[in-house]
Amino acid sequence: MKRIVVPGILTATIFAIFPIGVRAEVFVGQRVKASVPFENIDHSAWHALLRKYVDQDGQVQYQAWHASRDDRQALEQYLARLSAGGASRSTPKAAKLAFWINAYNAVTVHGILREYPTTSIRNHTAKLVGYNIWKHLKLYVGGKPCSLDHMEHKILRKMEEPRIHFAIVCASIGCPRLLNEAYTADALNEQLERNSQDFFSRPQNFRYQQGSVQLSSILDWFGEDFGSNQATQLRTISQWLPTQEARDAATSGRIRVSYLDYDWNLNERR
Repeated sequence: MKRIVVPGILTATIFAIFPIGVRAEVFVGQRVKASVPFENIDHSAWHALLRKYVDQDGQVQYQAWHASRDDRQALEQYLARLSAGGASRSTPKAAKLAFWINAYNAVTVHGILREYPTTSIRNHTAKLVGYNIWKHLKLYVGGKPCSLDHMEHKILRKMEEPRIHFAIVCASIGCPRLLNEAYTADALNEQLERNSQDFFSRPQNFRYQQGSVQLSSILDWFGEDFGSNQATQLRTISQWLPTQEARDAATSGRIRVSYLDYDWNLNERR
């Protein structure tokens, strides 16, 4: 671990604001034992909220959602329902994926509503001290608190389904669209395919010119999830590219790759 040396005056200031022993964690859901298999969790409340507040482009009406006490409570009740979820050896992979994708997206929306009004999730990602939404906002699942980072890196990415990167949403314009329906085990493959194709249809995520492609930074940050080298990664994503010319170029092995700037502005519909 790299040691950070902080000047004495700054140290005193930091501890005046964040005294030793004060924890930044925020817990949602309920601290209960797992009692409902993931495949039996009801996501209909989350589905109804998405239908009400999220448009076809994945833009969210945060202002209206925040103004509705009933619907903020409905989201909290849904998160509490997720807390009872649990997996066994017989739980289908699709049920696990659907559960954790929904959990990630619902906790993120809850976190933004908690901070609203805000212009970006990056306003709430302290690096040194204080609250970091990705690390400190935690959902109880089966009695254990799970942060957004834990859900993404320790659970979802471990399941070796690269299309999760086109489904989990960090409340930013640069993210994939927030699908305005709950993910379900039965529809999961179709939903992931649909959102993967949508992702690459948008110029903020993919641009092709003869001899070169520009990709979302997501493919830079998480490229290893799509293959062990760039040529393999390009072959993997080629199936979702919007034109045959782009697909052929991606599989040719003779193409220049660069990465687009990521837009961290809030994915808000006004």
